[in-house]
Amino acid sequence: MSKQLSEQQVKLIKLSVPVLKEHGLTITKQFYADLFQAHPELLNMFNHANQKQDKQQQALANTLYAAAANIENLGELLPVVKQIAHKHRSLQVKPEHYPIVGKHLIEAIKKVLGPAATDELLDAWATAYGIIADVFISVEEELYKEASENRWEGFRRFIVQRKEQETEAVMSFYLVPEDGKILLHSSRGNM
Repeated sequence: MSKQLSEQQVKLIKLSVPVLKEHGLTITKQFYADLFQAHPELLNMFNHANQKQDKQQQALANTLYAAAANIENLGELLPVVKQIAHKHRSLQVKPEHYPIVGKHLIEAIKKVLGPAATDELLDAWATAYGIIADVFISVEEELYKEASENRWEGFRRFIVQRKEQETEAVMSFYLVPEDGKILLHSSRGNM
């Protein structure tokens, strides 16, 4: 990772924690409106019901808040990053999407905060976003690699590991690959 936050940038990000607590949802609503206006092709990567109910906007606001609060130790966010990365992989999020998101996120911060969004603050957030995006790209790259190494074409033999009578009318069969190779779980759904 070539990017690094300066001490001053860390300080500015930490100072923005209360601002994100108060204005985070407004920023993310502005972000999604701008993003979808400029890139309507990205709409299908998002759950429309969650967008209408502000769930996605709130989730992003919470993530920004957590990133700012943990800016000195972003490793604390790794479990959340991995969870989000699985979702991104299932939706085919690619490295080239991150600069688009970053551009619109920084613009939304600028629009919502107005004069309080100094060039120094915006630069600090742009650098922080770049670092976080690099982490996502790296984790997702591993997930894509893992998925491609463990996929198969055609038929694959499975063995019934166990059976469970769920109800009088329902029997569950738990299968494992006969070849003993890993079977990936996929997370389906929309962001």
